Amino acid sequence: MPRMTALFSAALLTAGLMSAQAHAQDQSQDPAQDPSATQQPQATAEDFSDEQLQQFADASQEIAVISQDYTERLQEAEDEQAQQEVRMEANDKMVEVVEDSGLDVDTFNAIGQAIQQDPEMMQRVQEMASES
Repeated sequence: MPRMTALFSAALLTAGLMSAQAHAQDQSQDPAQDPSATQQPQATAEDFSDEQLQQFADASQEIAVISQDYTERLQEAEDEQAQQEVRMEANDKMVEVVEDSGLDVDTFNAIGQAIQQDPEMMQRVQEMASES
């Protein structure tokens, strides 16, 4: 089980990375929009189907592997420009994994945030991941 927790920690950190980038992109597209108006209510387990949770679990496992690989590459990058290129490449691969799983990035991020707030939901998703 500790491995699964580490796996989901990596996936949630990754989700945060994607969320931050998506948020930054949203801000640059519409600077007149009030950022406080975009706050969404917290999602709960009832907001997601078992299928979505399974897709999240599957994508999280792949993302954890990508995250680990790119973390090593990031540490080896020689300068800020190289680090930025590694981050962008990692983000593109993670977005691709999420979309290939059948989820969109917003839904993946929402599930990730809901899991952080709901230990029972995290347990459920971890069980789904260990079964796949």
